[in-house]
Amino acid sequence: MTTMNIAAIDIGSNGARLLIKNFDDNAPASSRIKKQLFVRIPLRLGKDVFALGKISKERQRMMMHMMKGFKQFMELYNVEHFRACATSAMRDAENGKKVMRHIEKETGIKLEIIPGAEEAQLLCNNLVENTESGVGNFAYVDVGGGSTEISLLHDGVLAESHSFNIGTLRMLAGAVTPEERNAMCRMLEKYAEDFPGTKIIGSGGNINRLFRLAKIKGDSRSLPVATLKQLYAELAPLSLEERMEQFKLKDDRADVIIPAAEIFLLVARSLKCEDILVPNISLADSIVDGIYRDVQGNVASKDDKSFISSTNGRPYW
Repeated sequence: MTTMNIAAIDIGSNGARLLIKNFDDNAPASSRIKKQLFVRIPLRLGKDVFALGKISKERQRMMMHMMKGFKQFMELYNVEHFRACATSAMRDAENGKKVMRHIEKETGIKLEIIPGAEEAQLLCNNLVENTESGVGNFAYVDVGGGSTEISLLHDGVLAESHSFNIGTLRMLAGAVTPEERNAMCRMLEKYAEDFPGTKIIGSGGNINRLFRLAKIKGDSRSLPVATLKQLYAELAPLSLEERMEQFKLKDDRADVIIPAAEIFLLVARSLKCEDILVPNISLADSIVDGIYRDVQGNVASKDDKSFISSTNGRPYW
């Protein structure tokens, strides 16, 4: 294997993403991996699912057009391997499997719903490889539209993972129960007692956006919790339009950024943390890099040109 393009489709509760990366084994280490394309669509499946329990006809129409567009992009970039995954909203939708079958019939792209445990493992594999989280205790917190995934790492090993139905769109829909919130807090408080000094690693579009709004100087990727509290105090009283105007936020970010900040502040308080590390690693990155590791491992073990990675069980085209 010399060079190839690999793609990931990540359909979350708030947004859907297509990421295409190029891997060139012959290039210098600093330029071996290059992002070819990143597209984010504010699909907002969770807006339907957490209010209606299903995906509406209009959202299905949007999703079909989006997936056809993603397929065209993958053809354009000669993608050799891909994986298409959906998370919380698709899992909760009563018509989710029917919608997935229709998409596969029309586009040839088979969506798979990944459970929280696999999502956590994918993210942690990438996290350990690309950050300095190989030594010490860390809580990896990924806040999505439908759920919050919390993975606990000891010296680079995933010790346990938990998925809570506490997400930004779910909160906006008033669909988060006090029991679920209390369960998350109790788990984190107990963990803080057993492993004091645990550091938070934050993931998701909202914490990355909050980090940028904080305007941290230098190369640090650490967001002080005190700074996050200050940002939240500035954002929360504003109307949606005021947030969009004053903080240059798109409408699909201006609403969910408030519950996202609330979730991260709740996690930080429960763990007694004063900083949140924000390495900017996404599920899409983890899926693509995981496929590449699979391909590398297969090539190293045997020269098998019929190899199929975890891309729906067949070559892309």
